[in-house]
Amino acid sequence: MTEILVQDAASAAISTADRVIEHPAWPRLKNAVEEIRPWQSKDGSIDFDADGAPTRAAAEATLDRVIDAVEELSPLLPHDAAYHRALATDLRTWADGAFGVPDFLDSLLAFQPATGRADGLQHLVVFPMYTQNGNPDRNLEAVALRMVWPDWLAELERTRYDNPLFCGITFEDFTSGYDTHSAVLFPETIAVREAPERFTWGGIFCDREAARFRAVTTEAVGVLGLELPEDIRALVGDQKRCQKAFVLWDMVHDRTHSHGDLPFDPFMIKQRQPFWMYGLEELRCDLTAFKEAVRLEADGFPQGRDVQYAVLFDRMFRFPVTGERVRNYDGLGGQLLFAYLHQHDVVRWTDNTLKIDWERAPQVTNQLCAEIEKLYRDGIDRPKLVHWFAAYELVSSYLSPHPGSRWAKGPDALDLTQPPRKLVDDVLPDEFPLSMFYEALSKKLKNVIASTKGIRASDQVAVGAASGAAA
Repeated sequence: MTEILVQDAASAAISTADRVIEHPAWPRLKNAVEEIRPWQSKDGSIDFDADGAPTRAAAEATLDRVIDAVEELSPLLPHDAAYHRALATDLRTWADGAFGVPDFLDSLLAFQPATGRADGLQHLVVFPMYTQNGNPDRNLEAVALRMVWPDWLAELERTRYDNPLFCGITFEDFTSGYDTHSAVLFPETIAVREAPERFTWGGIFCDREAARFRAVTTEAVGVLGLELPEDIRALVGDQKRCQKAFVLWDMVHDRTHSHGDLPFDPFMIKQRQPFWMYGLEELRCDLTAFKEAVRLEADGFPQGRDVQYAVLFDRMFRFPVTGERVRNYDGLGGQLLFAYLHQHDVVRWTDNTLKIDWERAPQVTNQLCAEIEKLYRDGIDRPKLVHWFAAYELVSSYLSPHPGSRWAKGPDALDLTQPPRKLVDDVLPDEFPLSMFYEALSKKLKNVIASTKGIRASDQVAVGAASGAAA
């Protein structure tokens, strides 16, 4: 056991000292991957009969460059040695199979970042995958990343928020699939022949989340004329402090999907439901993180207050006006939070200026969390369709449905002889349209939101001065 601990410590030391992206093999790896990506079809295969396709020999030569670069970089990362060996095998198998639909299950199973979480530990990841909120195709990607696991976070996970699969991570560098809005690395996105029995890790890039939050919040504060308290203004101006808030938020949010009164599969992966159900689930997890942050602040953790305002501002300013309106469940959750706080007089929009009652915000936000928790608890005793209507009633108590909505007219407007999953077809693509407030805000924030595509932490160095001026 002692020997294993010493090896782990040595691995962390070498991985922290020798940056993957500063090694000459890293740009060679990136260039080779970028050469392969345009040749791939949506499913990750290469059609050699397509226009602009390479010869098979050329594809094999480029893939050899990928394998050579991985093998050259692997000694920097001894904790990933088994994964890199399996990766090389999967890459060669892909080539041997004439570059058909890729199958990287063996290397996925060999990659186990959650078993050795150490602050600053590097990983080199190469997989064919899509990137959520980014590239929908399963292209080959290369990502150099670093673990975020400070002692205070590890202690909270050990004592209060057990989440052994969670990986807080930051970008070192990446290929084109992450030059997008994606801020997650999930095993579910990787091309495999069959899904493993269970996934053993999930990574969220807290640096991109923090940088995106700072950019959008700074703009929103200026547009809305919101006066920030000094400590919140300092938060928005500090990238490292924001990263701490987001990694804590993410850890608590992630575990909440499987905690509490759950009337359904918490991730809802295998169920077809109206998108407001997904919106309520994501909002429940965020508001649980908010509630825990209030407790953490009371217990003397400075990150607690930061998480509260990261949740409030990201949910109210960025989420409702980001992405398409078609079944935008994260946007719906943000709309609901703002409407709830507005109708409970915590936020006021008067004289074209937004005002927040900072003292009442925690209490009233926790009230909304309690309403959603009650919905879930009561849902355990309800049939599925009755539960869906109860959830619709909760949302429509604060948000106006589209005037053409069948669901808004109640059960009599639907064909209840159909199974519930068929009634999802009667849900409008934008069942709860943006309010006039958000229609106007969307136009004013669209440019800054677009600018956060592919954002890096280093892009946000100057935001502090801007947020101070806005306030």
